[in-house]
Amino acid sequence: MLLLLHGVGSNEHDLVQLAPYLDPRFFVVSARAPITLAPGMYAWFEVQLDPVRPIINPQQAEFSRQKLLTFIDEAIETYRIDPLRVYLMGFSQGAIMSFSVGLTHPEKIAGIVAMSGRVLPEIVPHIAAPEALRDLPIFVAHGTEDQVLLIHHGRAARELLQRLPVALTYREYPMGHQISDQSLADIAGWLTQRLDEPPRPQRNQR
Repeated sequence: MLLLLHGVGSNEHDLVQLAPYLDPRFFVVSARAPITLAPGMYAWFEVQLDPVRPIINPQQAEFSRQKLLTFIDEAIETYRIDPLRVYLMGFSQGAIMSFSVGLTHPEKIAGIVAMSGRVLPEIVPHIAAPEALRDLPIFVAHGTEDQVLLIHHGRAARELLQRLPVALTYREYPMGHQISDQSLADIAGWLTQRLDEPPRPQRNQR
């Protein structure tokens, strides 16, 4: 299963448009964030979009993290998904949630694609033990011209992830806060490679 997580102010119809460009072996699920901003516009948490230091509602972020953990379990049961083959792919705030879920509960996740996002400081104390994170595949894509979440957020995520025993692929692209043809092609290829590999064994967090 590839679980798609949209950005703030968007909805579940956004990233699902990428499905035709991805490996057809994926069972693609696109989730709607739980907080309504306006008709057709949703968020995982409310945020003041300062490009240098965004200000978030941490209680909402934690609520959405817990909702996603439950959603993953329910999707596995409902659609009879292989629990060792659940991937997260998020853009912007969806990338933030992909990090928040995958780094705190890597036993539930086979891999993460984080596009134009960041790792919340609030999540860092809750990151799982190194053994649980070992060899977790993570692809981080960020635009050098991003004016919504500046490139330093992507580089900060890279710096943090390089200190963990994950299998990190980090790419910068000459683009803004978006998904380019090149970044999508690289992500699609990376995901196909993951499917062609044996599943990562589940490891206990502690």
